[in-house]
Amino acid sequence: MNLELPFDAEWKNVIENFISSRVEDAHASGVILGLSGGVDSALVAKLCVQSIGKKKVHALILPDKKSDGKDIKDAEDYARELGISYEKKDISNILDEFMKVTSKTDSQVALGNLKARTRMVILYQYANCNNYLVVGTSNKTELLVGYFTKFGDGASDIMPIADLYKTQVWALSKELNLPEKIVTKVPTAGLWDGQTDEKELGITYNRLDKILYGIELGLGIEQISILTSEDVSEVKRIFEKIRLNWHKRNLALIPKLGMRTIGIDWRD
Repeated sequence: MNLELPFDAEWKNVIENFISSRVEDAHASGVILGLSGGVDSALVAKLCVQSIGKKKVHALILPDKKSDGKDIKDAEDYARELGISYEKKDISNILDEFMKVTSKTDSQVALGNLKARTRMVILYQYANCNNYLVVGTSNKTELLVGYFTKFGDGASDIMPIADLYKTQVWALSKELNLPEKIVTKVPTAGLWDGQTDEKELGITYNRLDKILYGIELGLGIEQISILTSEDVSEVKRIFEKIRLNWHKRNLALIPKLGMRTIGIDWRD
């Protein structure tokens, strides 16, 4: 057995049908998403356009004063290439106002989370005013290891690529001929200077995805270690990251009092 991740070009059709069905079920006028200049949001935008048409897809580009100008340009160029409507709004002043009424902090993580949550609030305001669904751009790798902001980029109405690992996102992006400069860009959330995904995660996506795929297949720590040539300690670390970030993927915990309790035994 090897842990090479599968790829199926048919995923494109499954995701596009999912998007159109959710928009129709919600009686929404369209969708809105944040466009960052990275591969995840670019792929989601492309799938939305191919699913419901460019006139129903809207993008917000929401940089702050520390955002990389190249990423902003890539996002604008790609929105124009897709033919979708977009707006660019600098959120720096909003962030400054938040800091005036909250505790001052030098924590890069706290400030990064504030940026992500601010963008979420703006996306939902636009969505509420225009009867749009907010489309999330998180992938399966990020969601499993908790590499996202709770109630920030982890908040959306639908997540079209959330069952694709990061390496599968790259593969589908190449299949759909996304711009090479976006597909090959070093992954970063762009929340502070010099930040990259793999530096923060402490492992490359190629290695991480193989471990996660082994976990998905129900394999144990020792077996995954052998199949991936990773140290047992590294595999254990990834198992632990999934466990510790359970709370990000689920509703807030509720004490059971009634016959059926939301999040425990109430099934919609």
